[in-house]
Amino acid sequence: MLKAVLFDMDGVIVNTEPLHRKAYHLMFKDVNISVPEPLYASFTGQSTKAICETLVEHFNLPLSPQTLIGLKRDHFKHLFENDDALTLLPGVLELIEEYYNNGLTLVLASSASMENINNIFERFNLNQYFVAKLSGADLKASKPHPEIFEKAAYVSGHKLHECIVIEDSTNGVKAAKDAGIFCVGYDSLHSHDQDYSLADIVVNDFKSISYPKILQHFTALIT
Repeated sequence: MLKAVLFDMDGVIVNTEPLHRKAYHLMFKDVNISVPEPLYASFTGQSTKAICETLVEHFNLPLSPQTLIGLKRDHFKHLFENDDALTLLPGVLELIEEYYNNGLTLVLASSASMENINNIFERFNLNQYFVAKLSGADLKASKPHPEIFEKAAYVSGHKLHECIVIEDSTNGVKAAKDAGIFCVGYDSLHSHDQDYSLADIVVNDFKSISYPKILQHFTALIT
């Protein structure tokens, strides 16, 4: 029986990717590196810490990952505070409310920093629906490692086979499946160069996973 839904945030609840992209590229300019698009696309779903560690190694930078993290987060903070266009993705609030009202336990499992998670949740008044919020930045391993979803299932109070994950990235989908959890791949207009082949189902509209429909998909797969 389905009991819990584990949500990714960026690209699923809110489209902060344009802000992150601007912040990253401002940081790239700060440290004088040129990051090819395929390399940048491979970062989707990973924590800032993991990305900056990769950049330091890949470009042999004479800087610490923490220095890059600080630069990127300063740029993102400025953009977040000054970009009025940031909104929830279409239909996601209705989906969250529907799941919540039907008794599902909701947990946020995002690679974003807890500061960014809290800023988003306060801005859009989402705390009332979720029992817990997990940041990959606080864990030992980043997506595609399954740790964040294993912990999210644990804090939900339910077993792995009683949960689903909603993810929009290659790394996130792999993390969910490696954790042994049913995964919805959300292929939105904002998703680029992501692989959803491991997902149990792929949708591009949250109406496709309304409460009755996700129960049908979930039940069909586990029976």
